[in-house]
Amino acid sequence: MKMSEQLKRISDKLKKLRKLDRQLAVFGARRHKYRLNKTKTEKELVEFEHIHQIKLPEEYRAFLTHIGNGGAGPYYGLETLEDGCFSDLDYKDSNDLVDLSKPFSHTKYWNIDFGKISKDEYDQKEEEYYDNKWVNGLLRISNFGCGVNINLVVNGAEYGNIWVDDRCNDQGIYPDPYFKTNGRVTFLEWYELWLNQALAGSHYP
Repeated sequence: MKMSEQLKRISDKLKKLRKLDRQLAVFGARRHKYRLNKTKTEKELVEFEHIHQIKLPEEYRAFLTHIGNGGAGPYYGLETLEDGCFSDLDYKDSNDLVDLSKPFSHTKYWNIDFGKISKDEYDQKEEEYYDNKWVNGLLRISNFGCGVNINLVVNGAEYGNIWVDDRCNDQGIYPDPYFKTNGRVTFLEWYELWLNQALAGSHYP
């Protein structure tokens, strides 16, 4: 499948969903209202890549340059490229950033089982659990809510795949479960699947 064809299909489906869901019934639509931010230029993307010492996955780059830099999307919408560096999407702190220049270290489901430990041990392990080293190389692309982040791997063996950071609910870090056959989904697959589900599963007046 040509990427240009997929981008055109995604754009058409988004327009259709925006027209159908006038009451903003789809989860998260009341926040993003199906609006998209201005697209990025190639120059802006190259500058971002230079600063963070990465190469953005081609599907995501194409979306940024042809469709928009954040806005309408799964859950509470897509984050902007710039905001994707924040460790916490609910409390964006410029002193708490993910290091994209370091490879994402996981290739399979990861979690820490605290077991039965003392309060002091728990505090120490919790500090380790939420260390940003576990999410280096992950670009935050969507806020699921309840502290859960949806991410695009931009550095490491899982490059180009979508992963979930669900440490806030003690569920660890794992590949997005959209496609259960191989446990992996890329950016445009993930975005179009959201459109398909929203168009098929929502009821409009």
